[in-house]
Amino acid sequence: KMAADTSVDILQKVLENEILQSTKVVEEHLDAEIQKLDQMDEDELERLKQRRLEALKKSQQQKQEWLSKGHGEYREIPSERDFFQEVKESKNVVCHFYRDTTFRCQIMDKHLTVLAKKHIETKFLKLNAEKSPFLCERLRIKVIPTLALIRDGKTQDYVVGFTDLGNTDDFTTETLEWRLGCADVINYSGNLMEPPFQTQKKYGTSFTKLDKKTIRGKIYDSDSDDD
Repeated sequence: KMAADTSVDILQKVLENEILQSTKVVEEHLDAEIQKLDQMDEDELERLKQRRLEALKKSQQQKQEWLSKGHGEYREIPSERDFFQEVKESKNVVCHFYRDTTFRCQIMDKHLTVLAKKHIETKFLKLNAEKSPFLCERLRIKVIPTLALIRDGKTQDYVVGFTDLGNTDDFTTETLEWRLGCADVINYSGNLMEPPFQTQKKYGTSFTKLDKKTIRGKIYDSDSDDD
């Protein structure tokens, strides 16, 4: 029994020693960090401060520049000519081709109004499809609503109807945000591999299925039943 007690004592001492050693290492590391900060002279600290201030100033200037170009709000542009001018001056543009009589365009408007305020780095526009036949033909827009997603003056992608948004009229703003993130037309901080409507699906949200029809050369509503 005594031998057993002795080995327990030895183990305990070894363990205590281990803890002391690791504590010492941590303390030494902390001391080194504190010393490094202490040794930072006034000039170095000032330089660090300046760098931070410059970065802050730069992001403020960038924000002001975006606002001056009409970012930060969802706007209607009057004509095709305006479209080219607007696209030319901004790196990221989302343009909603809509029609007054199409109910789904109003749904899209609601979400785009929210996203325009949130994603100031991107310009959000709407253009009446009936007033822009040249653009609709050139961009091959056949379904209303359609979002043209433009980067560096080139149309990179389209959101046609609600097909990519969970095929439902009551998709969330987050779902549209995710879809725009997939096209890299906004700075998206979520996980692109997980569409928000798939997490909804897990909880049994019911979806209204949309029928997708294609009619050559004719613009039609994604929510109309007649051709």
